[in-house]
Amino acid sequence: MLLQRIVDAGNTVIVVEHNEQVIRAADWIIEIGPEGGAKGGNIIATGTPAEIKESNGSIIRMFL
Repeated sequence: MLLQRIVDAGNTVIVVEHNEQVIRAADWIIEIGPEGGAKGGNIIATGTPAEIKESNGSIIRMFL
């Protein structure tokens, strides 16, 4: 994966993404929600994919 090659080269990568495979491969997730637009924009969960999976406040945890 191209993103992994960039990280392996010592770079930091910030990605705004909804793809489950990309989210699972992340070192750290900042989940923003709970919805989009006026109802969104709040940080609802942060952590590694494993930590997000256990977070009661997370919406994406069921997909991890």
